Parts: sequence; C-alpha cells; structure tokens
Amino acid sequence: MSIPTTARVVIIGGGVVGVSTLYHLAKLGWSDCVLLEKNELTAGSTWHAAGNCPNFATSYAVMNMQRYGLELYRGLADEVDYPINYHVTGAIRLAHSHNRMMEFEHVAAMAEHMGLKIDMCTPDQLQQHFPFMETHDLEGGLWDPLDGDIDPAQVTQALAKGARGLGARILRFTPATGVRREGGEWIVCTETGEIRCEYVVNAAGYYAARVGEWFEPYGGRSVPSVTMSHQYFMTEAVPEVEAWTKAQGRKLPMLRDPDTSYYLRQETGGFNLGPYERACRTAWTSSDDPMPDDFSFQLYPDDLERLEFYIEDAMARVPLLGTQGVKRNINGPIPYAPDGLPMIGPMPGVPNAFEVHSFTFGIAQGGGAGKVAAEWIVHGQTEWDMWAVDPRRYTDYTDKQYCIDKAKEVYGHEYAMHFPHHEWPAGRDRKLSPNHTKLLELGGQMGAYNGWERANWFAKTGDDTSEDATQTWTRSGPWEQRVREECEAVRDHVGVLDLPGFSRFKLSGAGAADWLRGQIAGALPKTGRMTLGYFPDDRGRVLTEMSILRHDADEFTLITAALAQWHDFELLKARLPEALALEDQTRKTTTLIVTGPQSRQLLAPMLEADLSLSWLSLQQASILGKPAMLVRVSFAGELGWEIHANIQDMPEIYQAILAAGAKPFGMYALNALRLEKGYRSWKGDLSTDYSVLEAGLGRFAKLDKPRDFPGKAALLKEQAEGVRRRFVTMIVEAEECDAPYMSTIWLGDQMVGEVTSGGWGYRVNASIALGVVRADLAKPGTELIIKIYGKPYKAIVQPDEPLWDPENERLRDQSLSENVVLEGHMA
Repeated sequence: MSIPTTARVVIIGGGVVGVSTLYHLAKLGWSDCVLLEKNELTAGSTWHAAGNCPNFATSYAVMNMQRYGLELYRGLADEVDYPINYHVTGAIRLAHSHNRMMEFEHVAAMAEHMGLKIDMCTPDQLQQHFPFMETHDLEGGLWDPLDGDIDPAQVTQALAKGARGLGARILRFTPATGVRREGGEWIVCTETGEIRCEYVVNAAGYYAARVGEWFEPYGGRSVPSVTMSHQYFMTEAVPEVEAWTKAQGRKLPMLRDPDTSYYLRQETGGFNLGPYERACRTAWTSSDDPMPDDFSFQLYPDDLERLEFYIEDAMARVPLLGTQGVKRNINGPIPYAPDGLPMIGPMPGVPNAFEVHSFTFGIAQGGGAGKVAAEWIVHGQTEWDMWAVDPRRYTDYTDKQYCIDKAKEVYGHEYAMHFPHHEWPAGRDRKLSPNHTKLLELGGQMGAYNGWERANWFAKTGDDTSEDATQTWTRSGPWEQRVREECEAVRDHVGVLDLPGFSRFKLSGAGAADWLRGQIAGALPKTGRMTLGYFPDDRGRVLTEMSILRHDADEFTLITAALAQWHDFELLKARLPEALALEDQTRKTTTLIVTGPQSRQLLAPMLEADLSLSWLSLQQASILGKPAMLVRVSFAGELGWEIHANIQDMPEIYQAILAAGAKPFGMYALNALRLEKGYRSWKGDLSTDYSVLEAGLGRFAKLDKPRDFPGKAALLKEQAEGVRRRFVTMIVEAEECDAPYMSTIWLGDQMVGEVTSGGWGYRVNASIALGVVRADLAKPGTELIIKIYGKPYKAIVQPDEPLWDPENERLRDQSLSENVVLEGHMA
C-alpha cells in the first residue's frame, strides 16, 4: 500500500485509543486522516487487555467519558456491521467498611447525575447477584447493571472498520520514525516515506514517552509516564459456573473487591482474576532493563508469587476459584501516568500536537477518549470539561523518579479511597518554598500543589499527624480545631499564609492592553490597580480566571492558580500577537498573604509603603529594606495584602511577620475563608462546564464594551434568552460531612443541580455549599436538598452576596476613603 504524502492529521499508534481517535475524527467530518501502526492493530497493551468495561470512576469527568464509551460500544457492532463479543453482565463492588460505602454512595450520585442507575446493595442483595461468594464480613456494595467485558481486538477492529468506511486510512506495519516541523506544518517520517500534516497525535501507548522525545526540540517535555507490569490469570472451566450459566442463560456478573484490590470475572466457563498488588513492579526503567524497540504481541515471564495474598483472599471470597488450576497467565505492560489517569489533550509546549496515551483502563476509556481527543483537534475545545486528563496538569517537576514512585503508589492503591484530607506520600518535596524548613518547624502538615509544598494546616504538640488519621470523609480530625483557630486568628487579629507557586506571567509590549481587553469578558483595571479577569471560550464558558495587575499602560502581571501554570500560559501564548512579550516568572517570585483586622498595624513598622491605598491597589514597596510588590487584596476576605518578593528575600520577611505576632495559617483555612466569601475555585466552581453568566460572574462581564472577545456573541444570546442555570451559595444542615464536588441537588424528586465545592465556614459557623441550580431556584430562601454520601440534607439558597461581611466593609476597611474604579464601571 502506498503511503500518502499529505494528511490533515497523523495518529501514531494503533491501539484502541488511537483507532477510536481516528474514528471520531472521521465522524466529525475529518476523513483526511492517517493512522500509523508499527505492527498489526492492537499489538500493544490492547492485545493483552482484559477488556473490562466499568462505568465506575471516582472522577466525574472520567466516569462521563467511560459512560459515553460503553454506550458507543453497545451499538457499535450494528453501526459498522462487525461482530463484537461484548458481554454486559453487570458488576458488583464489595465494601468491607462504612467508609467504602460512603465512597460508593457518592459515585452512585455522580452516575445518577449523568443518567446512569447504579444501586447500593446489602450483602444479601450482593449474593443474589453473585451466588458463589461469601458475604459474612461485608458492609454492603454497589451494583452497576451496565458493567461487563468486551473483546479488545474486536472492538478495535470495529472502530477501524468504521473509520475506514468514513474515508480515513490505517497503515499497518508502517512505524513512524520521527517528526520535524517545517513551515508551520508537521512532517511525520516513516521507513517508506514522509507525510506532511497539520496535526499530529501521540497515541503510542507505553511507547508514548519514546515518541514524545521527538517533540522535545519543538518545545516538548519528557512525557510523565511509566510502564507497569500487570498480571491476570484464567482458570480451567468450573463445572458449577458452567451449570449456572446454562441455567441462567448469561454469564456471572463481574466482581470487584476494592478493599483487597482485585477483580474477578467469568471467562468462558472459568474465572479471570486480576489483582493490583502493593509489591508491584515497573518495567523498562533502568539501564539493565531497557525498553525494546518492538514488544508487539509479547508478554513478560509469569510472576505469580507476588500475587499469592490476593489469590488466597479471592479464593476465600469465592471458594470455587480454588477448585481448578490456572489455564493461562497474562503478564504484560501497561502505561501509568503519575495519578493513574490518562493524558488526553494538547501536548504541552508544542503547536498542533496532541496526546492520547497512558491509559491504565484503555478499553473502558477508549471510546470516550477518541471523542474527547477528536473534539480537541477539530474544535480546540471539548464538550465536557476534561481537566482531569489534560496533559498540562503536570508541569516541570515530573522527573523520572517522580513518575516511577507515583506510578507504583497508584498501581498498588488502584482502588484506594481518596479522602479529602489525605495526602499521598510518594513523589513529594519536588518544589519547596524558601520558608519550607520554618513551616515544618511550626508544625506545617504539607500538601502538594503543582509540585509545590504548601502547609495545609499547622499541628500542635500531641496532635495526631499520622496518615491513618486522614482516612475519613468527615470534617472532624486532628486538623479541625487547628483550622478553626487559624480562621479565628485571621478574623480577629492577623494571619500569614506562605503561598509559593502562584503562576505568574509578565505581559508587555505596545498594544498589550488592547489585546488583553479582547481576551477577557470584563474591563481592565487602571494603572496601579488590579481586577479579576475571566477568559471565556467561544461558547462563553469559563476557561480560566486570572488576577490582572496593571503596572503601566501596556505592562501587566497576570497571576493564576498554581495548577493552571502550563494551561494558562499556553492559553495566552496561543493567542498572543508577535509584537507582545509574555514571560513565565513563576519561579522568580514568591508570595505571602498577610490578612486580618490588625494587618496594617503589624506591617507598618517594617514597610516603606503607603498602607492607606485602597482595596485592589498595588504598589512597589520596601519591606525590611528589600524590594516587594504590595497588592491590597485578600482571598480570605479580610483587610490584607499580598506581599510578592524575591525568593531569596522571603525567609527574613516571613520570620519578621511571625515575630510581630501573625499566626501562620494553611490551605484548609484559606479554603474555608474563601467559601464564606463565595470566591470561586479553579476547575471546581470555574470550568468549561459553565458559562460566565452561569458561574455568577456577570459583574465581571462587560457585554456592552466595544471590544470583541471570545464568547461575547454566545453570552449576549444567553443573556437575551435567559440564563438557564445559576450559581448559588447554600447553607446546608449537614452533620459530620460537608458536600463534596458533584453532590447532587434536589427539589422533591427532581435533580436540579450540582455542588461545585463545599466545606465548613468557621466565621459563620455553618456548612457551606457552592453550586449551580436551575435558574428559577436561585432565589434567596429557596429550600433544596443536597445528597451527601447518600443522605439528604436541607440546603437553603442564600442572597447573592458573601455570607461573611456581605458589604465587604472589613475587606475594604471603610475607615479609609475609597473610590475603586475600573475602566468604565464600578468594581
């Protein structure tokens, strides 16, 4: 077969994910696309995959992606006229504890939000689904009727047939050998010729890191992915299972025991057992174990000894498992990202290049991944917010050892519960504040934010700081009293928060202001002032929020969340005219937040600055003789300043502020304080799932400004037709748990919205939930119900103003005259 010389898109990798991407591109009308596979389709992880197809996921975005994929698979055979062995058997998940049942309750609620019915079960109900298991030690479990298993090769070939039928091309036994950039286009090299294309996709599975090396000269980075060795085995036929199948006319449902960490399913007349063991192993990560050039249709040697505990536990759960011998063992490579989630989206730093790889559950996620990847390529955006799998969630701290340590941690805890106050210990201390040692001396209990270590709370002598203490869904724990004390110090006196890692960009050049005005929904601040800028996409949905600090007519500092560093820099860079300069200054400067009613008195003796300047002002100052920028703003909602200074100067500044009487506070306290003010969090309250108007940011949108901006037409249309969903703050009559992300909101038996973030407010002494509800229910006083881990709690919609200090008197400090004006409207 001759190789084409041009294509619109070239996909490298012929597993289920690459083929699904090709299929979905063709479905969107992009048929001039080519997929290159070095061997036969499915030769990598797809070939030896077990083919399990769950809806279940603890990430809402990932569950939605899997839901779509499984729905696609159920109709794919008929759509493309290709036979697929797809067994929709249903599946049970076992819970040994109340904590696990709470996790299941929340996942079931997320499933219900997207139209799936997943049922909570008693042990007796579980046994009715799977009669051959022991249930005496179970708390209960979960039943998903749409779970099952599919033949990986068949579903890949069906997608391939569908793609070919729409005009796309698949070139087997045609390995890509490299890429280069010419004239704004990509040249993909093969042994038999070159293909010039507009877009290129790395869908190379466990070879994704090697393919990623080709893009490093063009701005790319080392792909943060590691190959793990995963085993499962199949038994000989079990007569009792065969008899049950014949009598029932169907297979046994899938069984998963997440607390022990394995799945068990029927395979023909026997069983298939797949554990995720703690004593797991990476592959191809050392010089004496190099990655082979081609591992197509190959496996590792059997290594069943490391699975003994899991096999014994599974046999105790299902005694029939132990009645027959092992027929075949599969030990093959599976790629793992550091958090166990795939990478789908723009390749960081590289124009017109995308990634769709590192799938630990590629069959279940392949269908949805192809849809998401195709939308990224064709539209430059996705239907659903998919930040959970965006490759830009990892930045400059993911070195090889980090990836190894995190992959082993995630694999060994594949089914682990992710509690809200638990911090995983592997891969830590990658980026440290200049005050890190002092934070530890003060009792700082640390968390990682884009690799930066920040204190979550400060423990006192005698507090339980063990990892076990964090294994709870409740707000109570050794941190609770300390967080209350930190919030009260900010309320009554002054607190100081060490905040390294703020993403910080310098924008400058003639015309910078006019360009920036055309990127945000609102207005720019005047020189010497700041505001919040919201960047919509062309649908009017929220891409990101940045603090915009204006130093001169065309000179700005843009500050955004730590995690948003690469995402937001690329958002700006992709739209930036050549005449403007954009510089990432994140590592040059660090920040303290000094806030509370006594903050002016505390800072005055050590500052050469005008502390009478009003809220949202900024100035160059001197603190202890060291240069700093003072910004009069506080995410905590009290009188306060952000102090931005050189990293080497900050330890002396921090020590002086502590010595003057400020109490250190952490990220847990900051979260509680911001909830009381209704301040939004990025990729929780602020995401592309909501428009600027739905997110309650209308006061930051100047739709009548003459300058056009992305999404303006969509927002004007939405405004004219009426906003269908509105952002609200609710007080919840909660008990020991606050509402987690994507808790469902109800009016009677109607689901009317979802929680975007929740927590306890220590100044208002109440449980708070921020969320989005049907527009007619956004009126203050409306009584709703929020289901928190399966239990209903009354929630009252509050007025559209902060719960704490609704007039912002404490924040503005009305003892001083203020007149805060943005371009064209009041702040």
